[in-house]
Amino acid sequence: MRRPGWTIPGRWSLARQLLVLQAAIVGLLVAAGATIAYLDAGRSADDAATQTVTAVARSIADADNVRTAVASPDPSRLLQPYAERVRRDTGVAFITIMSPAGIRYTHPNPSRIGGRFVGNTGPALAGLTFTETYTGTLGPSVRTVTPVYDGGQIVALVAVGITIRVISAELRERLLFLAGIAAAVLAVGMAGSYLVAARLRRQTRGVAPAELREMFEYYQAILHAVREGLLLLDRSGRVVLCNDAARDLLDLGPPQPAAGRSSSRVALASPLPSADLRGRLVTDLGLPDELVATLVSPEPRSDEIHVADTRVLVVNTSPVRSRDRAMGNVVTLRDHTELQGLTGELDTVRGFAESLRSQAHEAANRLHTVVSLVELGRPDQAVEFATAELKTAQRLTDRVVGSVTEPVLAALLLGKSAEAGERGVDLLITEDTVIEGVAGPRDLVTILGNLIDNAVDAALAGADVRPPRVVVRARKDDGALVLEVSDSGPGVDPAAVPEMFRRGWTTKTSGGPVGHGLGLALVGQAVRRHGGDVHVGHDAGAVFTVRLPLDPP
Repeated sequence: MRRPGWTIPGRWSLARQLLVLQAAIVGLLVAAGATIAYLDAGRSADDAATQTVTAVARSIADADNVRTAVASPDPSRLLQPYAERVRRDTGVAFITIMSPAGIRYTHPNPSRIGGRFVGNTGPALAGLTFTETYTGTLGPSVRTVTPVYDGGQIVALVAVGITIRVISAELRERLLFLAGIAAAVLAVGMAGSYLVAARLRRQTRGVAPAELREMFEYYQAILHAVREGLLLLDRSGRVVLCNDAARDLLDLGPPQPAAGRSSSRVALASPLPSADLRGRLVTDLGLPDELVATLVSPEPRSDEIHVADTRVLVVNTSPVRSRDRAMGNVVTLRDHTELQGLTGELDTVRGFAESLRSQAHEAANRLHTVVSLVELGRPDQAVEFATAELKTAQRLTDRVVGSVTEPVLAALLLGKSAEAGERGVDLLITEDTVIEGVAGPRDLVTILGNLIDNAVDAALAGADVRPPRVVVRARKDDGALVLEVSDSGPGVDPAAVPEMFRRGWTTKTSGGPVGHGLGLALVGQAVRRHGGDVHVGHDAGAVFTVRLPLDPP
């Protein structure tokens, strides 16, 4: 978020801070470079001056006419014009030719001829050529003094110098050039810094670093705190982000022991031992194909239900686009298991209420029949009719209540029996049915309710047996509760058994994948959650056999 009018550097936007920092760095680099160039230019000017005066001094000292003039009665008459001509040609400040005692033969100021040389001559008298910076009659200068030999004897000395003022003038000319280069480099650096800062400002939308840090900290806290799973995928289907809730909902955490699980168990995903999913293809996570297709779908998906190994997931996807370019998908996952269980219980209650309604309707019909028989003067037939109907209903109720100790399951069986009867299907509960001491009645409601519903539909689809029939049997066998639901329908194709407990498998032709194909998936999920297994066989019709350990893992 942009805050106009910021003046505190600590609250400047990241782009502005970067611009100032880059400008300071560029400025320091240019200043350091200019300083180094200045020192180098000064040293180069001194070296050039030293080389010039040394070369001129040695050239004069080696000239034959100088030795000849020194030996003449009036050396100044011959040497002064020569020295001035060389001085003008070479651009040096002065050329002084003197006797070994330091008496000048030449000088740029003729009035100083005959005077004593101002400077050091000791090293030259010892036969050395030396250079020094000394303040003489013309001011501070860089000078070279060298001896003049004639027959192996020092007959004169030559001093050639360039004043510091001349050297400084030459250095100033170089500095103007250096200043121009430094200014150009600074301008280019500032322009580049401004372009980088402008791009960064567009990318960060003018947010200050402190705000970016706070946003990142809040972002991290929210990702780990929300109970809703969040999965970000790039356009190639690779995981960009997966929060803790998504890892848990998709079973992507470290592998857990699976003792007691049946080999027929169908898993949603193989747990990954690595905690880092970033950069992995979603197709490599071991997720079901229909879920992978939803996650990478280029079209948005809303509230799609996918049955996992132990959960029912509601999946929403939203494609992300930037400048009309696909960037990937944002996927949210919600755990629908509890809601699905409550929905199943509600469906059971509704079915029970519906069965009570139908029974009330039948009871009213029977009551009218009894009253009519009494009015016709046949009380014995009226009593016999009423007693027979009562015994039939009571026999079913007594059998269910006596063999099923869990009230919710008893109500489910009574309701499904009445509902099946209303649809013209005989729902038979075998005499040896016993359901007692079983934990998790909600999952048993899911298993029995969906199996009975499917069996009733299958029985109605079978035309060979009249009336259609569904048989429910429950028993204990070797430490497990065995539930068996069979029907008189056409049966199940054995080739379809491996896929029938996954979401979307159905034999119905109406309703689409959302309306059908969920019941058996929920059955498989509940069975796996309790460490059991499901077997699909064939008798007169399909036979579903569920084994649930009485002591589930």
